[in-house]
Amino acid sequence: MSDCIFCRIVNGEIPSTRVYEDDLVLAFEDIHPMAPVHCIVVPKIHIATLMDVTSDLMPYVGAMTAAAQEVAKRKGISEKGFRTVINCNAEGGQVVFHLHMHVLGGRKLRDELG
Repeated sequence: MSDCIFCRIVNGEIPSTRVYEDDLVLAFEDIHPMAPVHCIVVPKIHIATLMDVTSDLMPYVGAMTAAAQEVAKRKGISEKGFRTVINCNAEGGQVVFHLHMHVLGGRKLRDELG
């Protein structure tokens, strides 16, 4: 999708600070961090929402989880703790309609969601 910002980041058309990359996913620093560590993990193919993940696309979800673990290790938050978030659709807080996982940490996170 040429107008998708995350697709453009994956393709190198928009610069990003890459934290982790493999054949299936890319993780990069969020440009508007909500915590001292705030990275975004995206599949390298366009999947609009979590509801669009079919059984044949499940390897991307697994790769996103593995990437979140690696990001946490690289950022030094794996032991103290971190949060992962996938927002789905507008009422779920999704703003960019390319499946993505937020990895947040580096401080005590609030207990409430939002």
